[in-house]
Amino acid sequence: MAFGLKKRGPSKFEQAADGSMTLIEHVRELRTRLFRASLAILVGFGFGIWLATPVRILLSKPYCDLPQSIDPETGKCLFVQLGVADVFLLNLKIGLWVGLVIAAPVWLYQLWAFIAPGLHRHERRYAYIFTALAAPLFAAGAVLAFFVTTKGLEFLLNVSGDDIATNLEVTRYISFVTNLILLFGVAFEFPLIVLMLNFVGLASAKRLLSWWRVAIFVFFAFSAVVTPTPDPFGMTALAICLSALYFGAVAVAFINDRRRGRGRELYSDVADDEVSPLDLSVEPVGAAGGVEASAPIGAPEPVAAPAPIERRYDDMT
Repeated sequence: MAFGLKKRGPSKFEQAADGSMTLIEHVRELRTRLFRASLAILVGFGFGIWLATPVRILLSKPYCDLPQSIDPETGKCLFVQLGVADVFLLNLKIGLWVGLVIAAPVWLYQLWAFIAPGLHRHERRYAYIFTALAAPLFAAGAVLAFFVTTKGLEFLLNVSGDDIATNLEVTRYISFVTNLILLFGVAFEFPLIVLMLNFVGLASAKRLLSWWRVAIFVFFAFSAVVTPTPDPFGMTALAICLSALYFGAVAVAFINDRRRGRGRELYSDVADDEVSPLDLSVEPVGAAGGVEASAPIGAPEPVAAPAPIERRYDDMT
């Protein structure tokens, strides 16, 4: 008799009658996807540390191009470091951001591979379109933020005057530039939200176009808050770009509505607070015929009289 451990069968949580993935299998796949994404980010972080100094110099260019940033003794652009390890920690932070950008194709693919099996075919197609548009829109916002930073620093440093020496702290300056780039990049993703509302059927193109006054007001208010300078140039540039993207998204929404046949439904031309037209044509009715009298409800039915019995002569006794 052989003794040994009996192999345990799948538990009730690991069984799926329809062949789909179970809860345990989803958790295992998530663990695998996270491990691969983390490994890619770690490799990208290694390259990011190597590129941290050139990226920091590139982000410092808007300030170093100004005459106020040049040290009269050395002739170089100088920043102030308040802590001993500030530049080292700043390089680690920049390296992490660069690593996330370098490893973006890998960790985005791992995220998509985990989500895609639960989506329908048309939802996957929309996801491809939105992802293809998100990257260039974010890059356009980053470029505009770099331009606004250059003009904004020139305005702010000229306000201080010649009697004040300007020395910017390096970590605060880099955080200021990166936060501005992030805000502008995220703001440029707003047209994708507009398209998503239209593609899922929550807002038609006509309704989106009717909101253009509110949208422009929100764009100018947002631009006034996020731009670093009080001058109207940076604010106007960002607001005009967002408005143009909004109207472009509305134009795509009109094309999508025409392709899907929206707006040709019954009562589509009737407003929400308007009474729909009704057909009030009356058909002529003729005179009614007579009604036969019927027995009252609950009365017994009449019983027919029995037929008379014919008797023959041989029946007589």
